[in-house]
Amino acid sequence: MPRAFSKKASNRSRKEPGPHTGLRLNLFGFVPFRLNRLAAEVSSALSSEYHQRYRLDIPEWRVLATLGLRNEACSAQYIAHCTRTHKSTISRAVTALLVRHLVERVENKNDRREFDLRLTRKGRTLYEKLIPRLQRKEQEIMACLTRRERRDFGHMLGKIETSLKLVQTIEEAGAADGY
Repeated sequence: MPRAFSKKASNRSRKEPGPHTGLRLNLFGFVPFRLNRLAAEVSSALSSEYHQRYRLDIPEWRVLATLGLRNEACSAQYIAHCTRTHKSTISRAVTALLVRHLVERVENKNDRREFDLRLTRKGRTLYEKLIPRLQRKEQEIMACLTRRERRDFGHMLGKIETSLKLVQTIEEAGAADGY
């Protein structure tokens, strides 16, 4: 009998790991899952501020926010790079914003075959109306943290962003090749 037992055990060890190997990932403790879920929830909470009142979706807001941060026009590629949003999503958002006269195309100074984007006066006005609303919403979301925890949280996010080589400032974004 011991021989049969050891034969079964050796057969079991040669099997490929399957769905019932006993290995499990604690999804609710897995940082990538937690960050993704948190980002989705925060984004959704903020989007309620600009979707209901101004009929903007998340990609459209990302375009406005990026252009609003800048004094100069920039490419859609730059916006995609900064926001980590697929360029086709940014392209659709730009088209919708052009139709609504919130952004406009301007000639690219370095390459006359291309165009850059900038906010129109109407787009700038909308952007400036939204900023206080979004800042209040951010404060509500972060109210569960002390001032020191908010500072530490920002510092930790910055360290992770740095380790992943994500753009963190307008200067870094402008220094990136091709933007």
